[in-house]
Amino acid sequence: MAHTYSHLYNIPATGLRFFTVYGPMGRPDMAYYQFTNKFFVGESIKIYNNGNFENDLYRDFTYIDDIVEGLVRLIKIPSIESVPHRIFNIGNNNPQKLMVFIKYLERALSKSLGKEVEFEKDFEPIKSGD
Repeated sequence: MAHTYSHLYNIPATGLRFFTVYGPMGRPDMAYYQFTNKFFVGESIKIYNNGNFENDLYRDFTYIDDIVEGLVRLIKIPSIESVPHRIFNIGNNNPQKLMVFIKYLERALSKSLGKEVEFEKDFEPIKSGD
């Protein structure tokens, strides 16, 4: 839609896609917050794709300072296309397996709490579209 308006009305448009941004003041709907909160209230976490390690789901975690740096760099780049429309993916290009991420989170919580932490996991089939 933005591309169409850009083309029809010669309105510059830039789309930015961020990938699993984390850091200070992070969003409470992110997996690491949700998983941690579920642990403290005694609820299980849902793992889609049945926790299949061979075909594990991946997430590309990007620190907020890296997003800001990417934005600062992009501001300086003028559009050279005849239709002033662009899309940029901003991530760290190092996707991590979800199950490995969960293990790291369990270890970090274990260290912080001084006791072993293991999330109760509900394995479910992969959701449509993933």
